[in-house]
Amino acid sequence: MTPELKEKIDNLVQQNKIFVFMKGNKLMPQCGFSNNVVQILNTLGVPFETYDVLADSEIRQGIKEYSNWPTIPQVYIDGEFIGGSDVLIELYQKGELQQLVEVALAS
Repeated sequence: MTPELKEKIDNLVQQNKIFVFMKGNKLMPQCGFSNNVVQILNTLGVPFETYDVLADSEIRQGIKEYSNWPTIPQVYIDGEFIGGSDVLIELYQKGELQQLVEVALAS
């Protein structure tokens, strides 16, 4: 990964309390897993931003290396990589996602 690409990803992740690298965007997810993440975050009623990896092949490949996670979507809360769709569903069902989000938005 180039230093420029790493910096670009760093900036995206750090400038937003909740950030999702996904296929499509929050208004029109382009895959079921990305849609799951959007629905969960919408259910929590929290502000979040997204980045459409389908529109940027460099980010699409780079984010996998950045997080050391092979799949998309990828969710970051307060600058920290949380996981993908399955992880988010699990955290939501346990009630842990709500806590993570509340702490992030309060800081």
